[in-house]
Amino acid sequence: MTEFTRREILLSGAAATATAIGHVPAHGAAPPIGKQAPGYYRYKIGSYEVTVVLDGARSWPLDMVRDVTKEDVSAALAAAYLDKDKMTFPYVPIVVNTGAKLVVIDPGLGPHLYEQSKGAVGQFHTNLAAAGIDRNAVDTVIISHFHGDHVNGLLTADNKPAFPNAEILVPATDWTFWFDDANMSRAPAGSLLETNFKNNRRVFGALGNKVTHYEPGKELLPGISSVPTPGHTPGHTSHVIASGSDKVFVQADVTLLPALFVRNPDWRPMFDYDAEVAVQTRRKVYDMLAAEKMLLQGFHYPFPGVAYIEKSGTGYREIPMPWNPTT
Repeated sequence: MTEFTRREILLSGAAATATAIGHVPAHGAAPPIGKQAPGYYRYKIGSYEVTVVLDGARSWPLDMVRDVTKEDVSAALAAAYLDKDKMTFPYVPIVVNTGAKLVVIDPGLGPHLYEQSKGAVGQFHTNLAAAGIDRNAVDTVIISHFHGDHVNGLLTADNKPAFPNAEILVPATDWTFWFDDANMSRAPAGSLLETNFKNNRRVFGALGNKVTHYEPGKELLPGISSVPTPGHTPGHTSHVIASGSDKVFVQADVTLLPALFVRNPDWRPMFDYDAEVAVQTRRKVYDMLAAEKMLLQGFHYPFPGVAYIEKSGTGYREIPMPWNPTT
């Protein structure tokens, strides 16, 4: 039997490569395409079909976390193999097909910002079409709370109703807070809080304020129930989708980016209206999810935002659900 040394193998391989290269015709380099495939993903909860529809992603400076040094935030991002110099939040709305109703939960930042950002955010409407879903066929839109990334997509780029045949369900407590003129007058001039007050009047005014108020702890549609999760806003509400023995907890903004606020649940993002209540809510919800091993859909989780939660040290960690090529 012939034996070869490591040096002989390396030399023969190099010679073969050189010979092969000499016979390959030269071609120009292909230009980069620069676009991803349309962002949507489907999974089943019992007989219900959930379509996750990406709205894009936006970056924020590290000082968006209260009472935590930029160095600590940077280290947490690096530990999750993310860019350590900025926080990038995905925006991940969903559509639920119950078989009887087509339901959107939180339609994202909207086509107007899609144009302004050159497609970086506000992708929900274009990805919705790519997913084969006609917005005119949507029966119900459920809003979790009144921040722009959850309500702006109710309008088209020219400020017309984006879901003209849908009933718009809004949390009663948030509506009462954001449409109170006295509350608005107390918002510091030029603040994010004041911007939210004005934006809600713009969006819902364009809809003629034609909405249906709902209370937390109620079944809104067969298999879709509301859960009070206050703190991020006064009336922030999450939802449970249940069909058969399957459930998913649609958490809206109980936490934002998992690398920061799941693993460090006591950290307080600037976006939380009542930071202390938000922390209490976060721990209560995540203790429940971990104990019940319930599936979670996160609006600001990496696409497609579907995960399980486990306790880890003084916080938690997310276990992304494996990608399933079929529904």
